Amino acid sequence: MDENNKIEEIIENKEAKTAISGKKKEGSFLYIALVMIVSLIIATFWDKIPYLKDTIHGVLDPTAGALLTWNLTGGMLIIVLVITLITTIIQKYTTDQKALKELRQEQKILQEEMKKYKDHPEKLAELSKKQFEFIPKTFKLTSRGVLFTGIPFILFYRWFFDIFTAMGDPKFLGFLNWFWFYFIFAMVFTSILRKFMKVV
Repeated sequence: MDENNKIEEIIENKEAKTAISGKKKEGSFLYIALVMIVSLIIATFWDKIPYLKDTIHGVLDPTAGALLTWNLTGGMLIIVLVITLITTIIQKYTTDQKALKELRQEQKILQEEMKKYKDHPEKLAELSKKQFEFIPKTFKLTSRGVLFTGIPFILFYRWFFDIFTAMGDPKFLGFLNWFWFYFIFAMVFTSILRKFMKVV
């Protein structure tokens, strides 16, 4: 068996295992689309659904809002940490981590092969095609967490928008608006928590 056939066999075996083990914890494009549509409706009609808006403010104003009143930067850091901790836990326990690890390994094998065949355009094109086949598989496996976090995230986003608009759009660290502060520190905390909790 030559090296190319061996690599293809490894990938096919891993794909079969991933398909079996990933069935229970893979996302569905339909459900994700529904969550996105509902999230979009909430974001669009936030001010036109007073009950929803008032309920969210009733829950978050005395909790997350109290943290922001106590200390704007410190409170926001705590809020971002709690949100990223919850989303990381959801990602860990609602996705098939074993299947994801196997997919990552397959991608690594392909990348190594692509380096070997960088001077062979035909073989490189074939390997690139195989690499693109992993995108929908990876998306289905990683997107299941969106089913649980998509709508709460939009509700938090709208609440943040209301709160910080009422505060006159304060600057964090002297130059960042709330969105960029949240985005940067969510990325930092997510990276640390994923490594610590061994989340793929």
